[in-house]
Amino acid sequence: MQRAGRAVATWYRAWMSFFAMHYDGLGVPKSYAETAKWYRMAAEQGVAAAQYNLGVMYNNGQGVPQDYAEAIKWYRPAAEQGHADAQDNLGFMYAKGEGVPQDNAEAVKWYRLAAEQGDAAAQNSLGLMYGLGRGVPQDYAEAVKWYRLAAEQGVAKSQHNLGLMYDNGKGVPQDYAEAIKWYRMAAEQGVADAQYNLGVMYDNGQGVPQDYAEAIKWYRMAAEQGVADAQYNLGLRYNNGQGVPQDYAEAIKWWRMAAEQGDAQAQSNLGVRYANGEGVPQNYAEAIKWYRLAAEQGVAKSQHNLGVRYDNGEGVPQNYAEAIKWYRMAAEQGYAEAQHSLGVRYNKGEVVPQDYLQAHVWVNLAASTPQGETNEKSAKLRKLIAEEMTPAQIAEAQRLAREWKPKTWDELKQGL
Repeated sequence: MQRAGRAVATWYRAWMSFFAMHYDGLGVPKSYAETAKWYRMAAEQGVAAAQYNLGVMYNNGQGVPQDYAEAIKWYRPAAEQGHADAQDNLGFMYAKGEGVPQDNAEAVKWYRLAAEQGDAAAQNSLGLMYGLGRGVPQDYAEAVKWYRLAAEQGVAKSQHNLGLMYDNGKGVPQDYAEAIKWYRMAAEQGVADAQYNLGVMYDNGQGVPQDYAEAIKWYRMAAEQGVADAQYNLGLRYNNGQGVPQDYAEAIKWWRMAAEQGDAQAQSNLGVRYANGEGVPQNYAEAIKWYRLAAEQGVAKSQHNLGVRYDNGEGVPQNYAEAIKWYRMAAEQGYAEAQHSLGVRYNKGEVVPQDYLQAHVWVNLAASTPQGETNEKSAKLRKLIAEEMTPAQIAEAQRLAREWKPKTWDELKQGL
């Protein structure tokens, strides 16, 4: 029996080596089609590795037309024989709905079978399913368990995910030092999100002494891989001269990269720089472009700034109605300068009917902000408006201000 076993093993190794020669072009012309042909012969005889590899070739369209259903057909018998890579791939196909109807519970089933054999990729995927509550009840502790097993095998994504769990205190007690440990492992393997998160930890002094230069180092790595948040933060550090010499042009460079990916705060900041001519030539039309993009994503400061440009006719034709529209959007979100601007319009009856009660409400809200220029000018205007009102009107305006609640952007954007 042992001799027969050795003979089978020798035959199997020889056969797989033969396949590899065609796949890699070792001593014979490289041919995926020829490889697929020989894999099929072995797969039809029940060789799990051949079934798995034939599935991969259908999955990737190598030597055969890409066909997810056919890939599933071959992954399944390999998986049922206990082939961990086939189990992991079958789980992935169910999770994505490729070649089969999407089914998270079925994905979890196959991920678990592979994960319990020590397959690191499946362990990470199973952790994700528990973390997101897909196919299983959400369970952060169980997610941590599987992330840790994969992370300890060197899976960079799992190291990052485990860092996130420690950072946010999900499934484990919050522990910034432990988060940094895992972020660093993933960051050193090139995971861009881990590089960004490690930069944030150094930026904020969480788990490590605050160190802007070290934050810059990690932000730059992530930014160069296209992480918009890292590009924005790197721009902010250049703008403020923290960890690097102050350099508005460099700040704009990184903000532009983030803005072009849709980062609303970067768009807002670019608008300000073009309006003020800081780091770029002053250009109101360009300022309007970036203000509008940020405003349409709900950035109240940009909505107010866009209103100011319409009010003054800078970069756009003067349009008081459009100015009021954007002031109101920002004011309804609680932006004090916009609340003051709206109050001014109601006080003077510009574009909107003169309404001292509404004027009082808006400047009262603006005056309730922490001490500052807007607070002081709104408090002075409130006093002047009150002189035009009856005690009953003042009481009603004060009641409306007390009961006022900011609106979310989701509520407001329906009116755009």
